[in-house]
Amino acid sequence: MKTFSHCLGLFVACLSLSVSAADLTRAEVEQRLANADKSHIADLKRKDLTELDLSGLDFRNANLWGSDMRRANFSNSNLSGLVLDLTVMSKINLSGADLSNTSVFGVHLGGANLTHANLTGSRFIATLDRSDLSYANLAHINWGVDMKNQSMGLMRASMNYVNLTGANLTDANLDRALLRYANFKDSILKNANLFGVDLSGADFSNADLTNANLTGTSLEETNFAGANLTGTHFAGIKDKGKLKGLTESKHLDAAIFD
Repeated sequence: MKTFSHCLGLFVACLSLSVSAADLTRAEVEQRLANADKSHIADLKRKDLTELDLSGLDFRNANLWGSDMRRANFSNSNLSGLVLDLTVMSKINLSGADLSNTSVFGVHLGGANLTHANLTGSRFIATLDRSDLSYANLAHINWGVDMKNQSMGLMRASMNYVNLTGANLTDANLDRALLRYANFKDSILKNANLFGVDLSGADFSNADLTNANLTGTSLEETNFAGANLTGTHFAGIKDKGKLKGLTESKHLDAAIFD
């Protein structure tokens, strides 16, 4: 005979399942997108889209502000130019997705899959700790701190332990970001702004840091073995011996230490 506590347990379990279920199915999302255009935006605002497979869809005429996209699959989808502020995207799959010129502010993307994603021109002030951005295109991104808009304290991109292997960060702005133990192996950082960034334990093995700005950065245990340091600006670094792998770097004589 089932006890009251047993029945209550079943009720709570069922309730939790119903609460965690997404608001829409993939088919319903597809229908809304199909009926949308620039004048009639698909309303997905604040919707629960957790764990849905929404891969390969075009969301450019959708409003996803504040939606819950945890563990959802948006791989190869088009989210270019969208405002995704205050969404929830932890452990989301955005592999191969187009996020060019997209705004992501006040968002948690911890553990996200952004491999091969197009992030060019995007504006992120978000937490991406332990996310995978290998071979992603981050050229011309603006993920740096806006010092004129810090009424709530220093808000910046947190990218500790991220994988940026082979990523393109040409002309990227990562001013004052947190990138402790980030993996930059084989990445391109030409003209990148890394001013005031915490790069403790980061790995720049074989990365291209041509004309990159590393002024005021934290470089404890940071590895530069095989990195191209042509024109790389290390202002404020008095003891080169503390920089790991520096003697194995390329074009060290063309780096700027002042």
